[in-house]
Amino acid sequence: MSRIAVIGAGAWGTALTVSLARRGGHRLTLWAHSPDHAAHLTDTGENARYLPGFILPADVEITHDLNFAISGADIILCVTPSQALRSIMVQIAPILTARQVLLSASKGIEEKTFLRMSQIMFEHAPENPIGTLGGPSFAYEVAAAMPTAITLAIDDPVLGKSLQDDFSSASLRAYRNEDVIGTELGGALKNVIALAAGVVTGLELGNNATSALITRGIAEITRLAMACGGRRETMSGLSGIGDLVLTCTGGLSRNRTVGVELGKGRKLNDIIAGLNGKVAEGVLTTTAALGLARRYGVEMPITEQMAAILHEEKAPLDAIGELMSRPGRTE
Repeated sequence: MSRIAVIGAGAWGTALTVSLARRGGHRLTLWAHSPDHAAHLTDTGENARYLPGFILPADVEITHDLNFAISGADIILCVTPSQALRSIMVQIAPILTARQVLLSASKGIEEKTFLRMSQIMFEHAPENPIGTLGGPSFAYEVAAAMPTAITLAIDDPVLGKSLQDDFSSASLRAYRNEDVIGTELGGALKNVIALAAGVVTGLELGNNATSALITRGIAEITRLAMACGGRRETMSGLSGIGDLVLTCTGGLSRNRTVGVELGKGRKLNDIIAGLNGKVAEGVLTTTAALGLARRYGVEMPITEQMAAILHEEKAPLDAIGELMSRPGRTE
C-alpha cells in the first residue's frame, strides 16, 4: 500500500483521486486550497464546482491542512495550476523527507522564470525523487473509468516501475519513460497549439486548417523540447502527439474552448471569467514558451501568433494570414 497525497482539488486532482481510489490498495489524502472547498468536499463527497457527478469514497481523507496532507505520504502528487506550484513547494519543502516522491501532474511552464514544474520542485527539494505525469487524459473521462493511457516519466527506472504499478488500473494504463523534460514540455506546449486550433474552429476555417495546425504544432513543440534536452521519440508518444491531438480536437478541452471563443471575436478577459475559476493553462504558457524559445534560439511561429492574439489583441484572422504567407520551406 502507498500513501498518496493529492495536492489540488480541481477537476484533474479529483479525477486522479477517484481513479486511485477505484484501483484500491492506497491510502489517499486530497488537499484543497480553499477551506470552504475542503468543507464542501467533506460534507458532500462531490466536487460540484470542478467535477460534478462523481462521489469520492468515504475513506479518502480531505483536508485544507497542507502539513497534514503530506505527513507520512510516500508520493506527493501535485495537481495545482502551474503558476501556484512554487508557492506549494515553498510551504512543504521544510517538512519533506528525502524518501518522499514528488510527482507533477500540472501541465504548464512558470511564466516569469520559464521553468518546468520538475525544475521548480528540484529548486526546493533537490534530494527528493521527482517525476511527472503526462498524456491524453480529460479529467471527466478518467473519473468515469473510460479507458485512458498516460505517461509517467522519472529518471529512476526501478522507481518508475513501482509508480507505474501504483497508478495502473483496469481503466488507466500507465506507460513509463525516463524523459521528464520531453514529457513535461509536450504536456505544456500542446495547450498553446490547442488555443490556436480553437481559433481555427472559431473562425470556421475547416478541417484542413486544423490538421495542418496540429501537424506543424507538433513540429514546433518537438524543436523546443529537443533544444531543452528532451527526446524526439517522446514527442511521437502519448505525451506528445497523443496529448496534442486530444487537446486540439476534444470538446472537453478548456484551451481549445478559449481559442474557439477568441476566433468568434470575444475578449480574453470575458472568456476567462466564463470559466468560473477553472484554468486554461495555455494562456500563460504561451508567454513562457516564447521566452524559453528565445533563450534557446528556437523558431515558434504558431506560438508567436497566439501570443499576439492573446496579449496584443491581434485579429485572429490576421494571425492566420501571417502564418499562411510565411516564406516557403521544406517540411
